[in-house]
Amino acid sequence: MMPGQGTLLVPDPAERENLSTFVGRAVRLDPAAVIRLRRRGDRYVSAWAATSFEVLAVRTVVGELGVDDVTAGGDVLLTGLRAPASDGRIDLGFSMDSAWRTALPPVTGFSHIDDIPARSLVELAERGVELAAEHGSGHGPPASLLEQTVLTVTGAGERAEVPMRVVFALTAMDFIPHGGDRPDARRIAPGEIVRVRASRTWLRLDARYGSVARRRGPALLAR
Repeated sequence: MMPGQGTLLVPDPAERENLSTFVGRAVRLDPAAVIRLRRRGDRYVSAWAATSFEVLAVRTVVGELGVDDVTAGGDVLLTGLRAPASDGRIDLGFSMDSAWRTALPPVTGFSHIDDIPARSLVELAERGVELAAEHGSGHGPPASLLEQTVLTVTGAGERAEVPMRVVFALTAMDFIPHGGDRPDARRIAPGEIVRVRASRTWLRLDARYGSVARRRGPALLAR
């Protein structure tokens, strides 16, 4: 049975835990975070969060959504995921559609550029944190550091530049598996990879536990 318009159904407890972890990280980064839920085919729901790095994060789980597209408060969604109704349904509360102001990338149209070692990205993030501590302020890392291209990936006739803000978002959302409380390059398996994909207008990094996406060029904002 399809859930009501204001509800989400994620029957598998493991999938519910996966989504709860994603939403929890988004809320930890921004207590006022909203989560945009979109139906993806007949069996999947994608959850999107806009991070403070002006980079989008997404995780897809097996589930059912009562509408094609709805935005929920992160805190409300997290509460529902941790204590769903007896039938597994999650109340999304009041619609927060007006709070979402960011365009989403298309589902298709991405080319696979190359795979890069996840350890390398975590090492870049670690160096970036050190630089941010030296040159940042109470408002976070300087814009010049966030915009700096830290990796250039080529393949399939494409060239993609990866800025530090995308690397920061990937590690802040904890999408790369590691053996500790936080990402540490020394604990990343050597064979763990992150897939770099790009379209004409978007860059996307796909890791084991989720993806981050950033519009190529100016302006992430625009619905």
